[in-house]
Amino acid sequence: MDSEIRPLGRPGDLGWVVMAHGEAYAEQYGWGHDFEALVARIAADYDPKTGAAWIAEVGGERAGCVFCVPGDDEGTAKLRVLLVLPSARGHGVGARLVDRCVEWARASGYERVSLWTNSVLGSARRIYEAAGFTLVDEEPHTMFGEGLVGQNWLREL
Repeated sequence: MDSEIRPLGRPGDLGWVVMAHGEAYAEQYGWGHDFEALVARIAADYDPKTGAAWIAEVGGERAGCVFCVPGDDEGTAKLRVLLVLPSARGHGVGARLVDRCVEWARASGYERVSLWTNSVLGSARRIYEAAGFTLVDEEPHTMFGEGLVGQNWLREL
């Protein structure tokens, strides 16, 4: 299947990011409104003047996304809302999205990229490890359900 990574910016892209996350994570993990609301806040706060975001298309349809925004600490960019729909997995789209984020952060003068994820997201964790991210710490939480472990990852540039 043909795939393309393009900058976020077409009409409907932000809404798709929220909808796709809400539907995919509800179906796969049973996560509900709290998770979708978090993604909606991230999408609403996205500012193309200070960050970058990309949409992956597979077969001409939106199939994934990632945002790269200023982090909490000076010199740190933050990777946010990585998603590849189940139908598009196994084609390297996730790795390409993460690579775009890392490349943009480096070109923008950041010294490192951080991210927060959950331990149940094994495919994403494998992509992060392959891209040079290191697990910094982890902590149990119940933001989206029981038995979750949030993880902070970091990659020096």
